[in-house]
Amino acid sequence: MIESLEKQAKIYVAGHRGMVGSAIVRKLQKDGYTNLVLKTSAELDLRDQVKVAAFFAAEKPDYVFLAAAKVGGIVANNTYRADFIYENTMIQSNVIHQAYLNDVKKLMFLGSSCIYPKLAPQPLKEEYLL
Repeated sequence: MIESLEKQAKIYVAGHRGMVGSAIVRKLQKDGYTNLVLKTSAELDLRDQVKVAAFFAAEKPDYVFLAAAKVGGIVANNTYRADFIYENTMIQSNVIHQAYLNDVKKLMFLGSSCIYPKLAPQPLKEEYLL
């Protein structure tokens, strides 16, 4: 997706401080993209529908990379399953919906490998999920 972006495009990277999001930012910067919109979770709570709507209305990004999520290790994921699924569903729903409502040209949504079954045969096929 990165190769098809206009250099002057406004690009929002949600989750820019995480492992994947920070790699996306480094790649964009290396390739000469300078109009990046980066907000920490303290600056913009992506679980909050009203705040996400206001952000998209104000910023009007052309492209969105969605790498934001509530993250934790296996123990945290097993202990707080409902919290993880709820918060991540809210983040995803809010960002994807606002990208749609605000005419974002392209959105790349990245999922975590932690969501896949531990003992699924490899290579992983869709029917192995759920």
